Amino acid sequence: MDRAEKREFVAELNGVFTNAGSVVVAHYAGLTVAQMNDLRSRMRTAGGTVKVAKNRLAKIALQGTESEGVADLFTGQTLIAYCDDPVTAPKIAVEFTKVSEKLVILGGAMGSTVLDADGVKALATLPSLDELRAKLLGMIATPATRIAQIVNAPAGSVARVIGAYARKDEAA
Repeated sequence: MDRAEKREFVAELNGVFTNAGSVVVAHYAGLTVAQMNDLRSRMRTAGGTVKVAKNRLAKIALQGTESEGVADLFTGQTLIAYCDDPVTAPKIAVEFTKVSEKLVILGGAMGSTVLDADGVKALATLPSLDELRAKLLGMIATPATRIAQIVNAPAGSVARVIGAYARKDEAA
């Protein structure tokens, strides 16, 4: 890499550390190219990105960001996984560790909060933003459905009573 490429890489990583909902830092030593492509495609499908990080450049990019506390994690062969949704990157990374033991999660960051490996795993168990929105809509829609049922219930009861009297008169 020449200097211009390095500057561009640092600027891009700085934007990632500043704007991403969460960033996961992991060692990838021993992963095959096929496994790495599988991880990247899973992350891309979920709306995230996986990048192999050059440690020295990543540490420079971290300077001045809220995530500056994760600089110590950048040793050895590291990659970063990030996404706008704070739960997606940890969830995909943790799921992938079940497939391949070669991916070792070191920690990560969510805004100014520095996470260790257990923190990333705990974050992965939370529902995603879309799941939370769906649950919220379900909770909002349920009372409206109940109100409609209660409002229609008296009319239905009156109709059943009239129907019963009508059948009773027909039988007599």
